[in-house]
Amino acid sequence: MRVSFNPYYCHMRYRCLPVLVGALLFGALPSNFVHGDDAQLRRALSQLDDRIVYESYVDANWELFIMNADGTGARNLTKTADVHEIYPQVSPDGKRIAYVVDQGSGRDTVRSLYVMNADGSERKLVADRARQPFWAPDSQVLGYLPQEYKRFHVVDYYTKGMKFYDVSTGKSWAHPNAENLHHLYNPSFSANGRWIVSTVHAGMGFKHAILAIEAKGNGIYDLGIPGCRPCFSPDGSKVAWGPGDHEISVASLDFSGSSPKISKKLMSVVDKVSKIYHVDWSPNGRFLSISRGPNGEGDLTKPGTHSAACEIVGVHAKGWNLIAVSAEREGELDLNAEGAAGFVKLTSNGASNKESDWLNTSK
Repeated sequence: MRVSFNPYYCHMRYRCLPVLVGALLFGALPSNFVHGDDAQLRRALSQLDDRIVYESYVDANWELFIMNADGTGARNLTKTADVHEIYPQVSPDGKRIAYVVDQGSGRDTVRSLYVMNADGSERKLVADRARQPFWAPDSQVLGYLPQEYKRFHVVDYYTKGMKFYDVSTGKSWAHPNAENLHHLYNPSFSANGRWIVSTVHAGMGFKHAILAIEAKGNGIYDLGIPGCRPCFSPDGSKVAWGPGDHEISVASLDFSGSSPKISKKLMSVVDKVSKIYHVDWSPNGRFLSISRGPNGEGDLTKPGTHSAACEIVGVHAKGWNLIAVSAEREGELDLNAEGAAGFVKLTSNGASNKESDWLNTSK
């Protein structure tokens, strides 16, 4: 594998930091690997009524697929041969899906934000040159990040400001501190609606950091953890994120003081061979879905794709699939350890299966 530093992403630069920062902030993890029975995990997933929505590249086109929580019953939700749909984000009540659409090619691409019903009906344009939607807990307000400049760039942090959109009224407004929000990506709302966690790169006075941002105020706090793409647990008590290309971690959050902070690292999933990214929580907070695949920089012979690291939105990722693990385990799960269990493969066709998001069927 070619090892190189790329300032656009939480790339190889952060591979050495989790050990040091983990020891300083969270204390040492148990030395023994925690193994589970993947058959038992699959049975547990099969008992859920929830679904998983994800992006996949099939027949020279980005589509959104939906499947059962154990990976069975996958079907194409969008079925649009002339439209590239990516980055699905399901509302907490399971009724709507926000996503982005790419039209055009290269720097002339226009990435637009859409919303539709969970069955794929009633598609509606929210905004052009917008990316990375995220839902408020009331499922009525949709946040998103406006594109930094008119011309397209594939890097995730190509954003300036933050806006919100009410799906019932169609009203839009800016975050109260929008002028100072710059180069954010992968935002996520807390369960109480008070906080937004997001990565920032080369903006807002930070080189690279994971921030807690007041949803209705000006407060911005560095959570002091390396890596990117944070995601709040459904109850808001934990955060999952990627400390580097080859690790997904979960830690508890402390909101008792004057500013939010990480209180304890609870678990990590490690893959020293493949990249692992795009973690998302099941609605009950018991499971995590993760994208997993080889290192690469896309394939520009594929229509509607771009060249960058495979984890980036809109980049073809040959060999990438989705897995699920338990979010209730403790310690470290090494996906490459001999006889490793404790995870299940949700997809297996390697068709750029990324950016999973869970659809809650209980509300």
